[in-house]
Amino acid sequence: MFYSEDLVEDVRSRNDIVDVINSYVGLKKKGNTYTACCPFHNEKTPSFHVSRDKQLYHCFGCGAAGTVYTFLQQYENYTFPEAVEFLADRAGITLPRREMTLQERRDADYSSALKEVNKAAAGYFYYALRQKNGEAAMHYLTGRGLSEETIHRFGLGYSNLYRDDLYQYLKQKGYDDRLLMDSGLVRFDERQGVTDVFWNRVMFPIMDLNGKVIGFGGRVMGDGLPKYVNSQETRIYEKRRHLYGFHIARRSRRQGFILCEGYMDVIAMHQAGFDNATASLGTAFTIQQAMLLKRYTDKVYLAYDSDGAGVAAAQKAIPILREVGISARVISLEPYKDPDEFMKNLGADAFEERIKQAESSIMFQVRIAAGHYNQQDPESRTRFQQEAVKLLAVLQDPLERDNYIEAVAGQYFIDKKKLTDSVNRYGKYMTEQKQYQEAVKEEKPQDIRRQERVRQRKQQPQRLLLTWLVNYPNELFPQLRGRIGPEDFMDPLYQALANQLFHQYEINGTVNPAAIINQYEEADQQEQAASILQTTLQLEPSPEDNSMVITEIVRKVKEESLQHQLTHLQDYNKLQDIIRLKGQISDWNISLTCG
Repeated sequence: MFYSEDLVEDVRSRNDIVDVINSYVGLKKKGNTYTACCPFHNEKTPSFHVSRDKQLYHCFGCGAAGTVYTFLQQYENYTFPEAVEFLADRAGITLPRREMTLQERRDADYSSALKEVNKAAAGYFYYALRQKNGEAAMHYLTGRGLSEETIHRFGLGYSNLYRDDLYQYLKQKGYDDRLLMDSGLVRFDERQGVTDVFWNRVMFPIMDLNGKVIGFGGRVMGDGLPKYVNSQETRIYEKRRHLYGFHIARRSRRQGFILCEGYMDVIAMHQAGFDNATASLGTAFTIQQAMLLKRYTDKVYLAYDSDGAGVAAAQKAIPILREVGISARVISLEPYKDPDEFMKNLGADAFEERIKQAESSIMFQVRIAAGHYNQQDPESRTRFQQEAVKLLAVLQDPLERDNYIEAVAGQYFIDKKKLTDSVNRYGKYMTEQKQYQEAVKEEKPQDIRRQERVRQRKQQPQRLLLTWLVNYPNELFPQLRGRIGPEDFMDPLYQALANQLFHQYEINGTVNPAAIINQYEEADQQEQAASILQTTLQLEPSPEDNSMVITEIVRKVKEESLQHQLTHLQDYNKLQDIIRLKGQISDWNISLTCG
């Protein structure tokens, strides 16, 4: 950890978790908590809960949980120090410079160095575009209709004709060979020596969300192959997690995003005023990219090429977008191949009309399917209808499903009742198949399942007691003094949490769950701890009933602790004390006024 525990807690305490998360996800107040559909998985019913009192969040669907720091680490992919720095800046706190550990410095310095070398390369490409050797590249870009402003905005450049031009430049800047190789900008070969990955190509810098250069795409200016060469994946660049032009698109005031296939399509769209355009990076559209889009919108327009490959790519992207809860519509570019050609020939106003006329993803998929079958041939028509059934069955909302069934039945002259029955049967079958597959996936040998059930049953009272302590510290801690302590929690995680809670109450007379989560730097530990400390109790209607519940929990925790001590007893002088305590437990009574 880069900063002291006190400073980390001070920064956290000055950034209310509800305010921070609400700036990313619309929260609605429900009782003492705030709820929303989880930003980390697709759901229709909100299971994501944020507590202002505890300064914690927890999703009861996927298990995501933690403090405001954890949220930023999961949502923005920040490191813990980056999350601290972001929140400190938000709260107007000036952070002191602090010495890192050797490993921390190495990791941070190396990632920073990779970004620096990419930045240096981007600057060199940008400069080379404006030199005599770059005239052909500049002519190519202006010939594609790009203005100087657009070229500057996207940092476009040119990689020189000489095969080690960039390498020589970066070496003069002081970068070592290991860093240059890891950056993906140069390659080392025993026969050819050191060569640039990119040479004699128009260069497209690829930037992260914060506008930092993390990679490149290079396009040949003629008809040579390969048409594009893209950076290899590095420590700072993973293709499946980034989108081209998204650092600009995410700040657009336009509704939704326009998803394209290539760099030039995105740039042409931005130049025409559609600054919400973005594209995947040299690979098929991924679930990680869909989740990135979902952070900012639930609406995406597909502006893929109108040829067969573009249609196939759209059909692959649609279910991925649907999986994360994004409604996709498909923009028709015909009679032109791609957004770049469309914009040159028909312009922005015509494209605005195409956006308004964009086809729903379901109707698009059904239309494409219909085109694959001869509607006049009964056998072929039956196969089309079976495919349409599969497409419609993915719709979960009854009203949405019925509306689409009605539309498809009307457009393709299918009996609505028969289509509805087929869709519902297939939907039920798919649900059962999914449940079966999940059951098989989770299936474990019987003895292992039995051991897990026994372990969870033993741990449950410990978990429940921690939850009660967080929710009712002032009533419970005084009554537990001399009866239950951190040492009575057998599970290592529960014992660590108990140590923190008991210590906090002893020193401050209260508990601070969020400060405890700050002690865990691993995301899985943060989630486990937060899921315990964030849980809201379902109280019984009367104080007497609640007193009985908590009394039983306390007794079980102590009984399990004493049994553990007996099993591992080495000092037999303590035997009588343990026996005496076991006899007293039945007389314990814990009272609560809540109900």
